[in-house]
Amino acid sequence: MKDNKIYGKIAISNRHVHLTKEIYEKLFDEPLSMKKPISQIGEFASNQTLTIKGTKGIIERVRVMGPHRDYNQVEVSKSDAYILGIEPPVRESGDLEDSETITLITPKNEITLENVCILAERHVHMNDKMAEELGLKNDDLVKLIINNDKGGEMEAFVKIKSNGFFEIHIDRDDANAFLLGNGDEVEIKKI
Repeated sequence: MKDNKIYGKIAISNRHVHLTKEIYEKLFDEPLSMKKPISQIGEFASNQTLTIKGTKGIIERVRVMGPHRDYNQVEVSKSDAYILGIEPPVRESGDLEDSETITLITPKNEITLENVCILAERHVHMNDKMAEELGLKNDDLVKLIINNDKGGEMEAFVKIKSNGFFEIHIDRDDANAFLLGNGDEVEIKKI
C-alpha cells in the first residue's frame, strides 16, 4: 500500500495444463518433476510438456503444472483458441461444466478429454490475513487500474487461499492489450 492505495504485481499466465495422476500416467512414463516453483506456495511448473490439439490446429510444448490435481484442466488464451479452432468459455479454475474438448498428445499417447478447456478468469491471489486487512471476501470483484502508455481498467475476482501469495493473474492477451509485463504493479480498487 502506498498513498493509501493498494497495488499488486502482475503475473502473466501462459497456456498450461493441470492433470490428474491417472491421466498424467497415460501420457507420460516418467514421474512429474519440478522445473521451477511458481509463487503460489506448493505449486510448480514441471519439466513435462505436451501438445494440445483442437478442431483446427495444434500448439506444442504446453507446460504441465504440478502437483497433480483432482481434475484435468487446460488453460489457454483467446489467441490460442483461434489457433486451435475452439471456443472455450471464460471461467474460474475448476468450473469446467460445458467447457471445451481438447486432445492431449505426447510421444506415449493421445487422449481426447471433454469439458477441460477454459479461458481463465482474471484473479487476484491472496491469503486470509491480507483479505481481512483489505476487507475483501472470496469471489469479490475488484478493479485493476493500469497507469501506463496503454492504460485502462479491467476487473478481476478475489481468490483467497490460506497459503495464497499476493499477486494478480492475467493471461498473455490481457497483458499484451495493456502493455503489462511480469512484476508490473497496478492499482487494485474495491468495487
